Amino acid sequence: MSAMNEHFGVTDLMDAAPAWAYTYPMIVIISGTNRPGSNTRKVTTHVAAIYQKLGVATQVLDLAELPPELFAPTAYAEKPAGFKKFTDAILASDGVVIVTPEYNGGIPGILKYFIDMLPFPESFEQRPVCFTGLAMGIWGALRPVEQLQAIFGYRNAFIYPERVFMPGIGKLLDAQGQFVTGDIPKRLEAQATGFVSFVEKLRGKKLH
Repeated sequence: MSAMNEHFGVTDLMDAAPAWAYTYPMIVIISGTNRPGSNTRKVTTHVAAIYQKLGVATQVLDLAELPPELFAPTAYAEKPAGFKKFTDAILASDGVVIVTPEYNGGIPGILKYFIDMLPFPESFEQRPVCFTGLAMGIWGALRPVEQLQAIFGYRNAFIYPERVFMPGIGKLLDAQGQFVTGDIPKRLEAQATGFVSFVEKLRGKKLH
């Protein structure tokens, strides 16, 4: 592939071509909050790098980049043009990885809203999904991940059972956003390797 853009291996044709035009395998990784400078985005960067190391093309969807027009009440009936690249990425994906923090014992409102705004049912119908959670507390976003499993079960997605939880995330990352121990990266690598195999078996094709 040539002309790689900043989103870890997707060509610059992403904004121009419809979802059905994508023929190469791809994993979409969702950074599940729009909070500026979030730990979620830092972890998402690590996850994307792991898939790239495995030779898998990825597209990172950062919810901080959602168009403001999406939050107008009229968006339920007519999505703004700036949302198309998000929809196209999901529809073109072979699998979706969601990195979610825990806000007040649940998933961020922006993440649920994002899911609600995507086309139904085709966005997640029989699409493989994988979950990674992080939190300041001791459970590492167990509750929001379980909530997401319920939502995606309702959406008839194929849920990959191996989850990664990161409790005390503030102590796991240094000031530069790097993990201070090798345990979490190893777990993320194992999850990614397993998810790639899971997706390949379900899709009947190689991702790399």
